[in-house]
Amino acid sequence: MIPQATSAAPPRSGPWYAHLYVQVLVAIVAGALIGHFLPKFGADLKPLGDAFIKLVKMVIAPVIFLTIVTGIAGMRDLGKFGRVVLKAFAYFLTFSTLALVLGMVVGNLVQPGAGMNIDPATLHSEKVADYAAKAHETTIVGFLSNIIPTTVTGAFADGDILQVLFFSILFGVSLVLVGDKGRPVVDLLESIAHAFFRLVGILMKAAPIGAFGAFAFTIGKYGISSVINLAALVGTFYATSLIFVLVVLGAVAWFNGFSILKLIRYLKSELLLVLGTSSSESALPSLIDKMERAGCAKPVVGLVVPTGYSFNLDGTNIYMTLAALFIAQATGVHLSLGDQLLLLSVAMLSSKGAAGVTGAGFITLAATLSVVPSVPVAGMALILGVDRFMSECRALTNFIGNAVATIVVSRWEKALDKDALDAALAGHVAPSDAEPLPVAAE
Repeated sequence: MIPQATSAAPPRSGPWYAHLYVQVLVAIVAGALIGHFLPKFGADLKPLGDAFIKLVKMVIAPVIFLTIVTGIAGMRDLGKFGRVVLKAFAYFLTFSTLALVLGMVVGNLVQPGAGMNIDPATLHSEKVADYAAKAHETTIVGFLSNIIPTTVTGAFADGDILQVLFFSILFGVSLVLVGDKGRPVVDLLESIAHAFFRLVGILMKAAPIGAFGAFAFTIGKYGISSVINLAALVGTFYATSLIFVLVVLGAVAWFNGFSILKLIRYLKSELLLVLGTSSSESALPSLIDKMERAGCAKPVVGLVVPTGYSFNLDGTNIYMTLAALFIAQATGVHLSLGDQLLLLSVAMLSSKGAAGVTGAGFITLAATLSVVPSVPVAGMALILGVDRFMSECRALTNFIGNAVATIVVSRWEKALDKDALDAALAGHVAPSDAEPLPVAAE
């Protein structure tokens, strides 16, 4: 088992510069400066960010497999497993829908695209053709069929989270059904899990380099100036996401006995990493580890976190309805209440159909607009230039939403160690295999 936090465990000390969140923050600032003042050089640093994300993706599949299998096998109660799944999906559906509604309400109130009066015929629709094509390929039936891997090894080779999740659940259930005969396998997998989380700790030492390269590329390639023209949309999206996190998720956290601000502080290293790389996947293994150390039961963490990465995309859902309304307003398309309800319904389905797809935010938006004919798909060209900046906010909101979901579902299932949670959020957390050791003070 991965060590859990205890109230008596003091936080590890070390010089300020040895902490991962400090290093990542410095790297982000340095990357932004390089990208702004030396844009060509900054854009050329993209391989640093890509390489780090590949390093993390290399271990995501085995970490999910080991966490889920050992968690289910340790549960020894398939009825409890079923309850966890049902409660998790009830939570996902509720708050994903709230995120969609919030984006639509704010879009109607603020109207960030009003007055732009853009003729859709003047837009370069070929720029979004690839995304539209992927959207047409991403049907609900195709999505459900794709959950089943062609081969067991294929799921791991492709790094498909949902396919790995599907096989891991089946294998975990089979270990429960074989009883004591499967105990040696579980013990072996738990030992391997320790090694993998130590590997995650080693890889995290490269996080500042990855964040530096990724952020330098973003600023160098797209430039801060690209945000100015669409500042109303970007600002509205960030403000709406902040409202969702602090007000909606904050209320959920308060009702369940913890502080959203303390949770954000607890996850600051991971959040900065997500900000720097624009990818919530880069912090997935660390989130699994930190949720366990914060007192959430291992089986719940193993089920909620990976499924949440595909089905609990709060930031993406806010973006979808807000961006769709922005395009309609910018192109002078009036959407009636019926049109907006249709848009909301389609968005609820398409957000699940493109789950786990690279560039899911833009692809799901294309899928939604292709079904609502009154809003021109070509209008997506308006926001293509700033989508990279909004993807960072989407990833941050998705990440925080999944952390909250894990704690809440653990509490519902009476599988939450409240003392361990309080200790972790107060900064008193036990050492972890996945956390890189700070440099010793001279």
